[in-house]
Amino acid sequence: MNDWITHLLHLFALPEYGLSTVFAVALISATLLPMGSEPVVLGLVHLQPDMFWPVIAVATVGNTLGGAITWWMGRAACEVADRYGKSASHVRALHWLRRMGPKACLLAWLPVVGDPLCAVAGWLKLPFWQCVAYMAVGKCLRYVTMTAGAIGLISLW
Repeated sequence: MNDWITHLLHLFALPEYGLSTVFAVALISATLLPMGSEPVVLGLVHLQPDMFWPVIAVATVGNTLGGAITWWMGRAACEVADRYGKSASHVRALHWLRRMGPKACLLAWLPVVGDPLCAVAGWLKLPFWQCVAYMAVGKCLRYVTMTAGAIGLISLW
């Protein structure tokens, strides 16, 4: 069974490309496209444990840049949001986001709501660099926690 898992992680990590693959997948997964970067990050770290911090750094930069792109997409989508964003849940979410400000971007790592959160932060014209800084902190903490925890679980097998 361990050989099968190693083969699967090798396939996800694409070690012949290494950090460039991690960067590209992390960037794309932070946009509104439904994709996760975790298998690639975990796979590369599992195959090359000495690359833990470089992989975390590259994944964080790629994922944060993807979040920044999503912020700009949200900024450009004002008309669409104004047209369709009149429901009570949208109004509550916008009120919460306005109240929290850029600190809400700490939650950009969350599945399902994280990427749209970046877009709405852009739509509300929250300060770009503050949002990016909070995104980076949240995403880095997610990658460190997720990767260290998963490597610990794999080593138990």
